[in-house]
Amino acid sequence: MQKISIFPKNTSIVLNQYVLFIALPAMALYYLPNLQLEWQLIFPASVAWITFALAFVFFTLLGKMFNWSKRLIGCLTLTAGLGNTSFVGIPIIQAIYGDEGIKTLIVIDLPGTFVTMSTVGLIVATLHTSQKNESESIVRKIFSFPPLLAFIIGVSMAILKIEFPSALSESFQKIGVTLSPIALISVGFQLKLKLYGKHFRHLALGLLFKLILVPCVIFVLFRVGFGKTDLATQVCIVEAAMPPMITGAIIAQKYGLKPELSSMMVGYGIPISFLTIALWYALLTYCF
Repeated sequence: MQKISIFPKNTSIVLNQYVLFIALPAMALYYLPNLQLEWQLIFPASVAWITFALAFVFFTLLGKMFNWSKRLIGCLTLTAGLGNTSFVGIPIIQAIYGDEGIKTLIVIDLPGTFVTMSTVGLIVATLHTSQKNESESIVRKIFSFPPLLAFIIGVSMAILKIEFPSALSESFQKIGVTLSPIALISVGFQLKLKLYGKHFRHLALGLLFKLILVPCVIFVLFRVGFGKTDLATQVCIVEAAMPPMITGAIIAQKYGLKPELSSMMVGYGIPISFLTIALWYALLTYCF
């Protein structure tokens, strides 16, 4: 599509808006009203929050040590701190753990990754952009962010045990299905894979953090610290090893946080993760 002149240069911007304001809220409104709220969901839901907190501390400290720009710190925090727990996660977890694994994945993805992205992810993006922001502006942006509004509606319906009419729910489902392909096209439209360049060192560091360090922390915390050995724990560790989230890269691009690097994190991260996830699965098979 980059080589065909009939597509306008702002194609990716339009597609980004569709993903953030239409497809993502539709997916939330389809899944969340049917979510069973239980205390045991805390562990899976915490994976995304732990990952993002680690990324924020890790890259903020490195940024201060090496005098990185705010945009670079924000880009790495968003892309390495948010995992692709749905687009890559769903087919992989379905293949190796079946339907039981998918139940855990939904908790990791929606109350975990989804809400993390919609709240603290948006805060980080706002604070690290080159534009001046006031606290009131940040709060206003958070609570006017359609995916977060959809999450609030969906969780409220789950608590009150209210469901949408089947026709409306099916409409949300069909719109939500478009999220991954449209997001991939948007990122791919801007994607320029390079084997060298000013971003390659930061790319390697970001992927090392996301694909190796984060699942190590979750493994030690859940398996060693809490002694959990069930299937849900294995799913949590594999999900922690997922590559950078496409939507996280889109938000980074939307806020001008190193768009080229954010695209590279996704473009390189997804194919590389197929190897690292396989290695993690082999390790878990041995340890569990």
